[in-house]
Amino acid sequence: MAYTYGNAQNAAERIKEISGVNPLKCMKCGKCSATCPAFNEMDIKPHQFVTYVQNGNIEALAQSKSLWKCLSCFACVERCPRDVKPGKLIDAARQLVVRERGQNYLEADEIPELIDEETPQQLLVSAFRRYRR
Repeated sequence: MAYTYGNAQNAAERIKEISGVNPLKCMKCGKCSATCPAFNEMDIKPHQFVTYVQNGNIEALAQSKSLWKCLSCFACVERCPRDVKPGKLIDAARQLVVRERGQNYLEADEIPELIDEETPQQLLVSAFRRYRR
């Protein structure tokens, strides 16, 4: 199934915006992949994922099983000496694919009725970053 992300560079910019990560800081050391508990299940390893975003090869990322095999444990984030955060890039790419498929799970109007007074503000900010269009 092919997805239409507009131009690849625009999709790469959206991934960078959603993740808040600068993939150009990556020095290709491979520590992120060496730490990844799902490494053997991935067709595109975390360090390669960063390169795909750098090169705007978003269609290949959207088609990869790595996008869904990532455990989001963020071991790669902890190990990165340059603060590149490959796990956050993977999560952002997932969000791009989910949005492209039209599967936003909450609309902004639905959120207020779900909020409890005890809900931490950080959770709300995180949710808005994740699900905004």
